[in-house]
Amino acid sequence: MKKYAAALLVLALSSTPRIASAFCGFYVGGADAKLFNNATQVVLMREGTRTVLSMQNNYEGPPANFAMVVPVPVVLQKENVKTLPKDIFGKVDNLAAPRLVEYWEQDPCYQPRYADSPMGGAMPMPAPPAAQARSESSLGVKIEAQFTVGEYDIVILSAKDSGGLDTWLRQQKYAIPAGAEPYLRPYVQSGSKFFVAKVDANKVSFEKGMAMLSPLRFHYDSESFQLPVRLGLMNAKGPQDLIVHVLARGQRYEVANYPNVTIPTNYDVTETAKAQFGTFYAALFDETVKRHPKAVVTEYSWDASTCDPCPGPALSPADFATLGADALAPAEPAPPPPPRVLPMP
Repeated sequence: MKKYAAALLVLALSSTPRIASAFCGFYVGGADAKLFNNATQVVLMREGTRTVLSMQNNYEGPPANFAMVVPVPVVLQKENVKTLPKDIFGKVDNLAAPRLVEYWEQDPCYQPRYADSPMGGAMPMPAPPAAQARSESSLGVKIEAQFTVGEYDIVILSAKDSGGLDTWLRQQKYAIPAGAEPYLRPYVQSGSKFFVAKVDANKVSFEKGMAMLSPLRFHYDSESFQLPVRLGLMNAKGPQDLIVHVLARGQRYEVANYPNVTIPTNYDVTETAKAQFGTFYAALFDETVKRHPKAVVTEYSWDASTCDPCPGPALSPADFATLGADALAPAEPAPPPPPRVLPMP
């Protein structure tokens, strides 16, 4: 059975599945989960031409002011879109977070007893399965689909002109930032459709006075495997981190139109670094970006169904299904072993 491999990039990658030997050390700690304060997190799954995209919004503000515009290659229908439990991104983030481990030297003369032999791990089970000032036509905007999912009211739009799309969104009271038209233009010119969501404030739960918006997931089929990031710059207040996790079976992905660099790893560190690992890792990341400006940084790559050592539970079959495995074609079963013919006596 093929396993999903996970990778974390700050703008993201996947590795081929591997079998890890026993790890002669133990997990000490990880960097603070709040290391990236202004970060948008995305999980991508890809199989053939099918892409599943899940995103966690880091929006802070009144829910009535929330608006999200995502270019997509095809018209999405309600069955392509769903909300996710809020804790799923925490599981993925915890698995891929920076970690500090300790090793110890093993006795070279040690002879393991039978009880010390590693036991085979269990294989994961398959994942279960308003009035308008100008008309839409005069603005070059067409509503291709319209539906509600969870707390989100969603429309799928096509547009012939980015200025018309900008005008239409404002007429419909979508709270998009000023100066959005130049960001919309290249997507309109490429023929993209637009996944546009706003929030029904009556369906939102609050925690400490803040709106807790559900993560969104949608899937589509397209020959291209792309992540549109330009529109995210409209809401950026200074530098913004885009953290992308890619889960894929038997493949490795890296970004095509940016330099790729891997964070330094397997370093011996001092006791001071151990006591302040979050600060140490932030400095390491900043130095990596300083040396490789405009690069996409790969921070983690490993089999997502296990870890050694583990900062917490690995992703379960149910987690994979939540993140999109239920929308992908099932993995091909392993071929049967060749028949064995016994020689005649």
